[in-house]
Amino acid sequence: MASTVTSRPGYGQLLRTRGAWTFLLPGFAARQPFAMLTISIVLLVQHTTGSYGTAGAVAAVTGVSMALFAPFTGRLADRHGQRAVLLPGVLVHAVAAFSLTALALAGAPLWVLFAAAVPTGASVPQVGPMVRARWGVKLQGSPLMPTAAAFESVTDELTFVFGPLLATALCTAVDPAAGLLTEASLTLVGGLLFAAQKSTQPSVAADGHARVKHASALRNPGVRVLIVTFLGIGSVFGGMQVSLAAYSESIGEPGLNGVLYGTFAAGNMLSGIVCGAIAWKVAPRRRLVLGYAALAVAASGLWAADSVIVLAGLGLVVGMCIAPALITGYTLVESLVPQGARTEAFTWLTGAVALGQAAAVTVAGQLEDRLWDGAGFLVPTAGTALALVTLVALRSRLAAQAPSRTVARGVGHRVPVTVD
Repeated sequence: MASTVTSRPGYGQLLRTRGAWTFLLPGFAARQPFAMLTISIVLLVQHTTGSYGTAGAVAAVTGVSMALFAPFTGRLADRHGQRAVLLPGVLVHAVAAFSLTALALAGAPLWVLFAAAVPTGASVPQVGPMVRARWGVKLQGSPLMPTAAAFESVTDELTFVFGPLLATALCTAVDPAAGLLTEASLTLVGGLLFAAQKSTQPSVAADGHARVKHASALRNPGVRVLIVTFLGIGSVFGGMQVSLAAYSESIGEPGLNGVLYGTFAAGNMLSGIVCGAIAWKVAPRRRLVLGYAALAVAASGLWAADSVIVLAGLGLVVGMCIAPALITGYTLVESLVPQGARTEAFTWLTGAVALGQAAAVTVAGQLEDRLWDGAGFLVPTAGTALALVTLVALRSRLAAQAPSRTVARGVGHRVPVTVD
């Protein structure tokens, strides 16, 4: 049951929700390694091959694999329970990541690294969407849902403050393989701890009708628009990771990469805290369009940065523009998708970020290798601009469907009917 809230819900009320801490703490531990994965692969493969393009391509295969398999695991979690998906998933991921590390250090051919990257990405545990789905159960119908979306965005970005810093420090100060090995180990331990919290996971239908009653979340036109929007956000993450690493290398300060990326993620985290504390009067759809426009404008200046201070400042601003878009997008899922398909919907969005990140890592790596230092920053500029055009053109699809037009809002409530 959701806690009783006032007209101005806040973080204090959210964190007092009964049972919340039982999944928040292990959920944070389980999602921390996710922020380490891409940068760990980039730094390891770049060390063994000497090419950011090759490193970006291997990381991109991991991201594409995750994006393709994430919705599938989300649907399995909706149907069979999160624990049933997490337990085998974290074990497979640990084995796959260890194997990828060993192959990279052994100088394996590129196609072998690609082959090892597929299961590494496909088995990434979707802890963030699972935590969001648990909030949905706890807060169903509560005005605290936007606050929960903001809190989750802040939590995600907190991992992206510490994750890249930790991975970069391990790869540069300990060993190039240390980042990926640590990521795999933390995923295994954190995932098992989170899976052990059975009491807070969303319930699973007792019969087999859930798969008939609930269409895929992808069939919702609003979810498809959000996927394109999140692809653009992924292009920012991927473009920043490769370009900041290349820039730091070009000035002879590779350890600076983690600091610059941490500044970018800190801006995201801080704006997420503010967003969650505001009682918004502007409709979510309009907030998304305005926030995304600000993101596109901020990202357009990255390629022209000519000093560490300017780049850090622009990165901070870009980060501050990401959180409002992410938070609003996840909040819109609440009105667009029935509860029985929300884990899948959240994983589509998470997968879209990963896919956009994968494409950006690949393109930015090629630009850094073939053009000038900093050319990879053109990727966030182009990605956010294209996504903004799509969002503005199709924003009407983000309106919640009227109840009379909604098929199968709950398990067993309605039989699918033909809608004119």
